[in-house]
Amino acid sequence: MKAVIQRVSMAKVEVNKKIVGQISAGLLLLIGIDEEDTETDAEWLTQKVINLRIFSDEEGKLNLSVQEIRGEILCISQFTLIADYKKGNRPSFIKAARPESAIPLFDYFKVLLSQSNLKIESGIFGADMKVNLINDGPVTIVIDSRTKL
Repeated sequence: MKAVIQRVSMAKVEVNKKIVGQISAGLLLLIGIDEEDTETDAEWLTQKVINLRIFSDEEGKLNLSVQEIRGEILCISQFTLIADYKKGNRPSFIKAARPESAIPLFDYFKVLLSQSNLKIESGIFGADMKVNLINDGPVTIVIDSRTKL
């Protein structure tokens, strides 16, 4: 699983001009699921996300996690993170998980996040979404569960 993690002051996602998810201070997660990803990847990524120390403490140092600040999380599925762009100029998404396996894994990831007792919002898997955010910092981190070894 790949995640683009953005520290935000606010974020929202709209589908058909209707807000389907909205948060205040916290994390916007763009999540890509590879065809080889498993629940183990989701479990590892969940721990990384909720414990990643990218919020400022009283001294201004990036020393606090989203859990410690009681922040909120907005999850957006984004299969384009699994793009293969090595050959030519048109990316291939052949390694992105098919919906029948990606949706349950994305849902499992959200359940794991919700066990942190933080507010968890999300977009709609496969929908044409409009994401609006105010990136705080900016602080943006890219994580790939393939690097956990």
